[in-house]
Amino acid sequence: MVNSSTPESGQAIAEIPEAPPLPTPLTWLLKQLDSLLSVDLRRSAPSTLTRARVLAGASGFMCLFALFAVVALPSPGLRITAVLLALGYALTLVLLRRARAPEPPALALCTTSLLASAPLVFLMKDNPYIGIHAGIMLQPALAVYLLGPRQGLFITITWVCVGLLFPLYYTRLGAGLHSAPDPLYWPLYFCAVISFVGVWAVGSLHSAARGEAQATVEQTLKELRAHEDKLSSLIDSTHDLMVSLDPEGRLLIANSAAKIAYRLAFGHEPRVGQPFVPEGSPELRARWLPRFTVALAGQRQRFEEAHEHGGVRLTFDASVNPIRDAQGHITGVTLFGRNITSRKEAELRLGEMHRTLVDVSRQAGMAEIATGVLHNVGNTLNSVNVSTLLLVDQLRKSRLPGLGKANALLREHASDLASFLTRDPQGQQLPAYLSALFVQLQQEHEAQLKELRSLSDSVEHIKSIVSMQQKHARATGAVEEVTVPQLIDEALRLHAISFGRLGIHIERDYADVPPLLVDRHRLLQILVNLMSNARDALTASETRDKRLCISVHSVPEHKRLRLQVTDNGVGIAPEHLPRLFSQGFTTKKEGHGFGLHISALAAMEMKGQLTCTSPGLGQGATFTLELPTEAAAA
Repeated sequence: MVNSSTPESGQAIAEIPEAPPLPTPLTWLLKQLDSLLSVDLRRSAPSTLTRARVLAGASGFMCLFALFAVVALPSPGLRITAVLLALGYALTLVLLRRARAPEPPALALCTTSLLASAPLVFLMKDNPYIGIHAGIMLQPALAVYLLGPRQGLFITITWVCVGLLFPLYYTRLGAGLHSAPDPLYWPLYFCAVISFVGVWAVGSLHSAARGEAQATVEQTLKELRAHEDKLSSLIDSTHDLMVSLDPEGRLLIANSAAKIAYRLAFGHEPRVGQPFVPEGSPELRARWLPRFTVALAGQRQRFEEAHEHGGVRLTFDASVNPIRDAQGHITGVTLFGRNITSRKEAELRLGEMHRTLVDVSRQAGMAEIATGVLHNVGNTLNSVNVSTLLLVDQLRKSRLPGLGKANALLREHASDLASFLTRDPQGQQLPAYLSALFVQLQQEHEAQLKELRSLSDSVEHIKSIVSMQQKHARATGAVEEVTVPQLIDEALRLHAISFGRLGIHIERDYADVPPLLVDRHRLLQILVNLMSNARDALTASETRDKRLCISVHSVPEHKRLRLQVTDNGVGIAPEHLPRLFSQGFTTKKEGHGFGLHISALAAMEMKGQLTCTSPGLGQGATFTLELPTEAAAA
């Protein structure tokens, strides 16, 4: 994602100076209050810190107020009380500097106020309304806020007792005993007592509501922190680079993978709040700033970024996406990157391997084609050899030399030919001999023509095999309309001599089937291979009644034509049936395992299927070829 060639190692990222916060009276006051607190209190939760600040402010204010009272009050007893108050408030400030929680200093503050203020009411017995002073009213509210409803209730009850006992004391034992009673005296104290209770109740409600709200906020914050921790863990656990930037391109978030990549590129990790693309890398900025601009315009981008590091070329799959808030406004940019160097290298290796496999498959295909040609030609050459041997044998036994002898006799007796034919015993037999010789030569001629036709058919089939394979190398074979029974008879003629010599009885079961649009020579090739296998199975069998049944029927419900070749030869073992059409598999001693494999492939190329069934060894076998009858399927 970043180019390690532009910056020098260890180059610092251009820092953005942070503007100092503007000083305000509230900021100065909070800073002074925090100076009175312990380190633990300053690091506590916001609500606890607020209570500690209020406690520090109240303690400091009351300590100063008590010191002022020491100077201002005329009575020695009141001065002593003010001194005790100042010491109690000072003790509270000391506890605030050492406490881990605000409760102990708050208890010291409230206890000091209670123990000093309650006796002070009775000491100022000449003032009948001291018990309803505003300073006293403040103490229950402060106790509830600082100590909570339960502990603040004790302070409230104490002041309720003072509010009820002091009027009795003043009217029964104090200066009010000899003076006329004020009609508002008792109602004012009752109102003060009710106010004490009301202040406690309102404070308790406020504390409870604040506690519930605080608990909800803390639970929400806890859940948010948990989700944030999970998200951070998820982001850090991935090997992909993930970076979040603000609209000015300053870093907000970077996961571990991004930090490692940045450190490898620039020599140090990126810092939050600083430009992600260093200003000292003009080429890098020129490439990335337009991408950020497009993302800030609301468009997503995905591209591949390549750079070299340590002599190694790395490739990243990068994407730049805009960040939107709830209102749909763009507030930043996210950058994702995945190191796809290994995948690119694998793709290159895969391409090379693919080319190698193509070459190997081409060579294998060429070898398979050559094997098929040799196998099919070899099957046909058997018929060629048989026909050739018969022709040689017929020529060796030919009666043609007898014609030469007769011709020699005629030349010897050319001068007395009439006398030789009528009086000489040899001459008298010569016409009959020539007549018989003509009949024999005519028979020899017909037999030789028959064998020559068979030989010509075999040679033509060989030429067709070679031509078909040549066409197959360029394109699919020629499709023509074929009458299947006639093609079967043609295949049988190629094996007629060997079948006749082996005593194999041929049975034909041809139904009235429609012509097929198929590759004629490819179908003939399959039939020749099936009949060759049947001949070999019957030859190896010890049965005397050797039969080969060939049947052709239509299967209208499947729109297919079914051709079956059944023999009662050696049969096939059940464990060999699944592998029968595999290349190279054979049960023959001198077999090669190519014929059935090539036939099965040819059937598949014609959208058909070649299968085999056998009851077992010694019980024959049936090969079934099914071909589609529709031209489109063919």
